[in-house]
Amino acid sequence: MKTTKKMASVFALMLMMTVCFSTSNVYAQNKKEMGMKKDCCMMKDGKMMLMKDGKMMPMEKDMTLKNGTKCMVNGECVMKDGKKMMMKEGDCMDMNGKMDNCGMKEKGHKGHTNSN
Repeated sequence: MKTTKKMASVFALMLMMTVCFSTSNVYAQNKKEMGMKKDCCMMKDGKMMLMKDGKMMPMEKDMTLKNGTKCMVNGECVMKDGKKMMMKEGDCMDMNGKMDNCGMKEKGHKGHTNSN
């Protein structure tokens, strides 16, 4: 009888450990995926899009980012120092005004800056 209880306890402990490890892996994966869904504005399919709380929607109005950069609905961004940049397909700018990939930009793709 004692052997059966010990075996049941060992089995329950192993089962609990398996559940804990698998849950932690799922949590880590979800956290990684959530990190890719930063708030940002981006050029996608020739249109300016806004990523907000993991949801992508068309950018309906011009916006000023935390560092003073202004992004327009037409894809033009004017930095605080007056430099202008036209966003290209895949370009993404985070809410701090930093060019970023937001987890979606292809490697090697860079935006061009023009000073006016």
